[in-house]
Amino acid sequence: MLVGERMKRPVITIKPEMPIIEALDLMRKEHIRRAPIVKDRKLIGIVSEKDLLNASPSSATSLSIWEMNYLLSKVQVKDVMTKNVLTVSEDTTLEEAARIMSDNKIGCLPVMRDEHVVGIITETDLFKIFLELLGAREMGVRVSALIRDERGQLAKLTHALTNQGGNFVAFGLFFGEDSSNRLLTFKVEGIELEKVKELLEPIVIRIVDIRNTP
Repeated sequence: MLVGERMKRPVITIKPEMPIIEALDLMRKEHIRRAPIVKDRKLIGIVSEKDLLNASPSSATSLSIWEMNYLLSKVQVKDVMTKNVLTVSEDTTLEEAARIMSDNKIGCLPVMRDEHVVGIITETDLFKIFLELLGAREMGVRVSALIRDERGQLAKLTHALTNQGGNFVAFGLFFGEDSSNRLLTFKVEGIELEKVKELLEPIVIRIVDIRNTP
């Protein structure tokens, strides 16, 4: 799956000269927490709601409301934006986008095409994909099991369940306890929990968790 398939578009952008109070109002109106800063159709920065709030006077200030409003009207988005922006393209894989966000501790990535912003991918988008990956909204038997990291183990497990009428609705493979094993989490429908357990026990190292969901 690629970023272009899951990015938000059209993306809401902000001009660098916009006062921060107007930018805050726009974000709240549009229910967004971050926005790219664009000038002459080119990306020059990015700003978050947190950046804007941190630039606002504290509630403990001794300034009057008129003084605060005057000061806020003078502070523009360009004064608080992040200038060095990490970006991705539409054909970047979702896992690469997630790695970039995780490694750099950021919550979004503008998506570029020919130097123009065409979308944005956020941590919320990735959370939704994670829910899909693990079938969070699907009914079935959810299983987490430790399996040997050996060729043919997954085939053996999937064949055992599908031969008994099971249909996989979610499937994820994660790091195990050490290099010799992997943690498999999946959800299967069309087969009872006790039957799933009976079929898996001879194949896996250990069933970590098994339950009926949604």
